[in-house]
Amino acid sequence: MIIDGKEIARAFPRRTKATPTDDLALVGIPTKEDLARVEVADEIHVSVTYTYDIEKAEKMAAAYEKAGHKVKVGCPAFGDRFSSTFTPGLYMGEGYTFTSRGCPNHCWFCSVWQSCRGQIKELEIKDGWKICDDNVLATSPEHFKAVIEMLKRQPFPAEWVGGIEAKILQPWQAELMKEANTRRIYCAYDTPDDLEPLIAAGKIFRDAGFTVTSNTCMCYVLIGYKGDTFEAAEKRLYQAIDAGFMPFAMLFKDKNGTTDEVWRRFQREWAAPQIVGTKVRKRRKEVNL
Repeated sequence: MIIDGKEIARAFPRRTKATPTDDLALVGIPTKEDLARVEVADEIHVSVTYTYDIEKAEKMAAAYEKAGHKVKVGCPAFGDRFSSTFTPGLYMGEGYTFTSRGCPNHCWFCSVWQSCRGQIKELEIKDGWKICDDNVLATSPEHFKAVIEMLKRQPFPAEWVGGIEAKILQPWQAELMKEANTRRIYCAYDTPDDLEPLIAAGKIFRDAGFTVTSNTCMCYVLIGYKGDTFEAAEKRLYQAIDAGFMPFAMLFKDKNGTTDEVWRRFQREWAAPQIVGTKVRKRRKEVNL
């Protein structure tokens, strides 16, 4: 991708759904084939999302530098979240876009507020249908409405992948999200005080026209943090169902990316779509939802 007259290759420690797929987007320690592909590049940017990938990223950078390339290392793992611009396709794949950066909340498990100093910055809105903002509902009404208008002209239904904060959701926002042909909405149930807002958000979404059976409304339920139990985690997952959401367990990771094997087995039961779908249908029948 050409930026400011320079051909930029990008290298990522791991592949995710959001990783670009063009010829100058590479993953992992470079092979001989990778090094041949990036010969046309003026710079190589090693993009690191997770802190536990920093060591691998540094090895990748060293390998590219040894081959004679100019290398830059950065992105969220290094606190680089508060950029004033977003370039579609540069560090994220087709359809992904940020219209704002930052979040005013101070959640103990989240690094966003630390790097963004508890602030939120509205960006120039670039086309895309997968909204990755840390907290898009915290932007101004004018900005949110402009995001909706952008989504209406996209070739695919909208997906709010960055997450919707149930606590501050307003009916008019849900109604606009419905107008924007939304296919997926992601909320979160991270701490006990998230439950009541989640229940309220479920009702707001249903009143706006989102049906429970469409499974448009999803909820990531944080599990496996210090002091958590399987019984408590399962209770939260069922509470998300009762609130009108399709739940998926999100396993807590420390700064080194470490997780517990027993918790990983538990998570698999609540992360596979087919298994979760069966649990949800059974629960909804039980509670007549």
